[in-house]
Amino acid sequence: MKKKKNTFIGVCTVGEKGQIVIPKPAREMFGIEAGDSVLVLCDKKKGMAIVKADVMQGFADKILGSEAPDDEEE
Repeated sequence: MKKKKNTFIGVCTVGEKGQIVIPKPAREMFGIEAGDSVLVLCDKKKGMAIVKADVMQGFADKILGSEAPDDEEE
C-alpha cells in the first residue's frame, strides 16, 4: 500500500497590489516565517509553485558540488 503524501489545498485571494497571503497551515507545514524569502516558480502549462529560497540553495549546492566561498583570502 502506498503512503499518501502530505498535501495542502487552500485558496488565496490576490489583492490589488498582486499580493497573496499564504495560508497559516501551509506556512506552518513548511516553516515559512515573516521575512523569509520564497521563490515563485512558473510554467505556463503546469502552473506555479512557491518554494523557500533556502531549500533551493541546498539543491543548488548539491548540483554544483560544493558551496561557493564567501570571501577569498588574500
